[in-house]
Amino acid sequence: MRGALPRAIHRRLCLAAALGWFCCAGFQAAPGQSYIVKRGDTLHGVAAKHDVSAGRLAERNGITKSAHLYVGQRLIIPASGQSAVTTSSETAPAAALPASIQREISRAPVRSGRWKYIVIHHSGVYAGSAKGMDQYHRETRHMENGLAYHFVIGNGNGMRDGQISVGRRWVKQLNGGHLASEQQNQYAIGICLVGNFDRQNPTVRQMQALRALVKALMARCELSGSAVKTHREINVIGTRCPGSNFSSTSFKNSLR
Repeated sequence: MRGALPRAIHRRLCLAAALGWFCCAGFQAAPGQSYIVKRGDTLHGVAAKHDVSAGRLAERNGITKSAHLYVGQRLIIPASGQSAVTTSSETAPAAALPASIQREISRAPVRSGRWKYIVIHHSGVYAGSAKGMDQYHRETRHMENGLAYHFVIGNGNGMRDGQISVGRRWVKQLNGGHLASEQQNQYAIGICLVGNFDRQNPTVRQMQALRALVKALMARCELSGSAVKTHREINVIGTRCPGSNFSSTSFKNSLR
């Protein structure tokens, strides 16, 4: 199996799953719905078009008021009277792990000492799904076991926001394929959050799901907080993953 993902390929991860970004360009969203950025759009212009303040629009989407928008970016339009939502991993409230996911974690045949690390990634693209990533890894990366990660968490674009997908590698307790080192892949659980966190923040629901999932995995695999790493902290080849907008320190503090 060709398990490791070259850095040049990582940014294009699950690109096929992102098709359809531009089909709604120019569509004016109702409040609380999404709007796809088209050429020439600015944050202030989109805000004015939907009768919301630029500050509320920026905060709802986890970006700054001076942020540059890019064609195909999906913005959530705050509903009338809706308070702004922060996506900080420090302020995202706790959420319970879905019972179906807890069952998958509990019934997996985890051997004592099998796993040493839990590694967090972003997909590097705005939209995607576990199914699309699996297809990409099988057909393009020629990975025998498909999806390189053990878990994928959606952002509402290809998967439901905060939805956790359990991969075959966890169910069968197979090595990961998400790190550049085959040795590290033998004992590192991989979790991928859909999104490009150099351009936007993870969503509140993604962070809630990630926190609940990581805590459950720590308990199941008998790991401490020091076992939780980001891709850039552990990869033997330099990488920005999971992006500049993912705060490793804040997230690890929230696990205490």
